[in-house]
Amino acid sequence: MFVAAFFLSLMLLALSAAMVLHPRVPVRFVRIHVGISGLPPLLALVNLMTHRTGTSPTFGPWHLDALAWLTALFVLTIGFVVQRYSVHQLLGDRHYRSYFALLTLTTGAASVAWLSNDFRLLLAGWGVTLFGLTWLIRLNGDWQVARTAGARAGQLFALSWLLLAISVVHLALATGHWQLSAALTQRSLAHLGAWDRTSTTLLLVVAVAIPAAQFPFQRWLLDSVVAPTPVSAVMHAGVVNAGGIILTRFAPVFSGEAAQIVLIVLSSISVLLGTGILLVQVDYKRQLVGSTIAQMGFMFIQCALGAYLAAIIHAVLHGLFKSALFLQAGSAVYREGNSVPTTASRSWRLAGTALGLLVGAGFWFVVRGSGTDIMSALLLAWSVSFAWSHLIAMGYGQVGRWVGGLVFTAALIVFGVVLAAFYALLHGTVPQEVQSHPAAVMLVIAILVLSSAAGAWLSRHRSSLLYARVYLWLVRLGEPHRDAVESHPTYLTEKLYARR
Repeated sequence: MFVAAFFLSLMLLALSAAMVLHPRVPVRFVRIHVGISGLPPLLALVNLMTHRTGTSPTFGPWHLDALAWLTALFVLTIGFVVQRYSVHQLLGDRHYRSYFALLTLTTGAASVAWLSNDFRLLLAGWGVTLFGLTWLIRLNGDWQVARTAGARAGQLFALSWLLLAISVVHLALATGHWQLSAALTQRSLAHLGAWDRTSTTLLLVVAVAIPAAQFPFQRWLLDSVVAPTPVSAVMHAGVVNAGGIILTRFAPVFSGEAAQIVLIVLSSISVLLGTGILLVQVDYKRQLVGSTIAQMGFMFIQCALGAYLAAIIHAVLHGLFKSALFLQAGSAVYREGNSVPTTASRSWRLAGTALGLLVGAGFWFVVRGSGTDIMSALLLAWSVSFAWSHLIAMGYGQVGRWVGGLVFTAALIVFGVVLAAFYALLHGTVPQEVQSHPAAVMLVIAILVLSSAAGAWLSRHRSSLLYARVYLWLVRLGEPHRDAVESHPTYLTEKLYARR
């Protein structure tokens, strides 16, 4: 009953979006449409809570397991929140109606893609999602910069969809099944030869790396900052994260393959580039773009190591966090206060480092850690040390350290509760004990050690020529293409001649 109600709500939402586009429908109908858009995520939550682990998740052309309901709930909730925010934020824009219709189309198609059990339905849903995102980027078609950014993103999205289609069709023909649940079983995958498996996984890696803005395809996301801020919120929270969901669904194909090494290399480069862009950029939205590139790199590294459950948790929490940051981007103004943070003593820093290592080791012990969880444990240890330094060790006096300590403790408790809830919810649905390639684990550790050593050296030699070159290179890397900025001299000259 709840499943039927969910799909009926999606149909009602699509009808409402079509009515929004009709010029005779008053603009105030948008409020009603936004209210309707809150119904599908509510029903997805009900289906997620009432889902039974032991029951068959297949329902016609749909694969309705806990992961499918969670991803649908996540995408539709982001869409509802952003649309509710945009009712006033974009009021008066000439593309007001088109914006709500396209946003509904994008999030609705994404939810259909993640709920599908048929390769063809998945490809259709994901293709419509990329199409809707392309038109959202170029929503302000009167602006040349927006048209350029949309065209560039559309070309890359088309390439990504084509590679995914080739990989999926080849997998379906080789296994003889168009259903995910049947094609991804060990019995069906036994029909794939070594070369077929390697080529399929490599195509999947490139197909998911493009929409996730991984190296060397990160420039489209930097150009997309010209899109309205609510569009960026949906894009960074609900669409860019899709790579982790696709890799999790196709996890049985990735066991012990060379594609894991390729994915780790590309993702590691993306982590370094994204972090560098975040540190050197002064524009707030570009800082968020750099953060997204790095975070998606971390998520793909988790997938490459077989830690798919950690990758899904990472994708959902990052999406919620990043969408909130984008929606408050308009008020992100640095304020000068009277208080000056005190200098942290060495003992405070050592205490934070020791606590981070303790929490990371505890996490590894609780989840019965293997090589697949080492990246998650290291990231958790670093995050705890970083939070300790900014909330406690660098606090504003004694009172600031007490407040920081309370916030830090509350954050740890909330994190533990959320982590336990995700593990209980997705147990038996997401692969949790996938054996990663030993070379992949060693490669991650080597990259982590070398990049940390290089970063430490550069931070201590800021007056060196190498530091200046790296800094300027990262600044240039974080800038858009030459034809994506109206203030560029070449663009202004061409525009002046066009007017003459």
